[in-house]
Amino acid sequence: MSNKNTPPLNIGVVGLGRAFTLMLPTFVHDSRVRLVAATDPIAAAQAQFGKDFSAPTHDSVEALCANPDVEAVYIASPHQFHAEHVCLAAAHGKHVLVEKPMALSLDECSRMIEAARSAGVHLIVGHSHSFNTPIKRTRQIIDSGTYGAVKMITALNFTDFLYRPRRPEELDTQAGGGVIHSQATHQIDIVRLLGGGLVRSVQAHTGAWDSARPTEGAYSALLGFESGAFASATYSGYGHYDSDELMGNIGEMGQAKNPQDYGAARKRLVNAASAEEESRLKAARNYGGSLYTGTPSLPAGLAHQHFGNIIVSCEKADLRPTPSGIEIYGDGQRSFEPLPPPAVPRSEVIDELYGAVFEGRDPLHSGAWARATTEVCLAILEAARSGSAQPMRHQVALGST
Repeated sequence: MSNKNTPPLNIGVVGLGRAFTLMLPTFVHDSRVRLVAATDPIAAAQAQFGKDFSAPTHDSVEALCANPDVEAVYIASPHQFHAEHVCLAAAHGKHVLVEKPMALSLDECSRMIEAARSAGVHLIVGHSHSFNTPIKRTRQIIDSGTYGAVKMITALNFTDFLYRPRRPEELDTQAGGGVIHSQATHQIDIVRLLGGGLVRSVQAHTGAWDSARPTEGAYSALLGFESGAFASATYSGYGHYDSDELMGNIGEMGQAKNPQDYGAARKRLVNAASAEEESRLKAARNYGGSLYTGTPSLPAGLAHQHFGNIIVSCEKADLRPTPSGIEIYGDGQRSFEPLPPPAVPRSEVIDELYGAVFEGRDPLHSGAWARATTEVCLAILEAARSGSAQPMRHQVALGST
């Protein structure tokens, strides 16, 4: 996939947890990148990395960033450390790919943007599901003008997010826990991309109705765009209804799901009677843990990843991206535009990273873009708390840098 005259981009990894595990098939199977170093506080994860990649591990983030073999740093540490780690990587002259959410405050986002700008390095934020090919293709159809302007966007996703094994801070909103920081970042990024980027105002309600999981588990938000379009975004992580039914029982990662597995997340927690036991369960399932099964080979028939049901209402049609293509509901005819299955999952992330570093292309998911998404997510929390609509001040249009 890489230019034969350009070597792979050497990546050092900060954090070998769940986010890294989800990106690992991409890093392993995309020839444009190569993992050359890692750091993580869990010794078993470091040992697994050394075994898998015959590459060094470091005892600190600073030591990894100082490694001369590292050209770019993939930051997948807990949310509350993103700003510190991005600034450290930039100070060492490394390009940065940082997991969503970008940070927990707008001040942190701005500090990260300035650190990258001052160092002359690229800052890309993701993976978020707005990278997904069906979403990008839907945007291309919008840009063609065939179906007129976007007028309304409807986004809905029901998952078991809140009942997957969590560390205590993942159930603490102030520490970056809950569905707003972790899941709204996906959904709002998609909605902003499809709506053109410039959100004008946000109204919202949030829900937290399980005292054993004391953080937001659900939200509904209404976004108004500068164009006059509007969007409703609804998410529930309470593990009851599964909206993957609307996606042909294809899961978020593009995998086929068995409806008989209903309730699996809640069932796994039954034996975790304390926060400590739940943290151990999470660690066991992560990279290098006792339940880790190794990097899977790419299965045949893998579909595109998704983040629930999305309907874009244009003047002359409704567009619905799916894991296999785009449903188009026109004035008098319904059609389907198929997409070839992904050769490598999340290769769209490497498209932006590689394109920025080696080809001089401005990334879509820049620091400024991600700060605008973070602004909307924080506004959901504040609108729900205050009961009043929140104006936006840091929005950027699609294609801005």
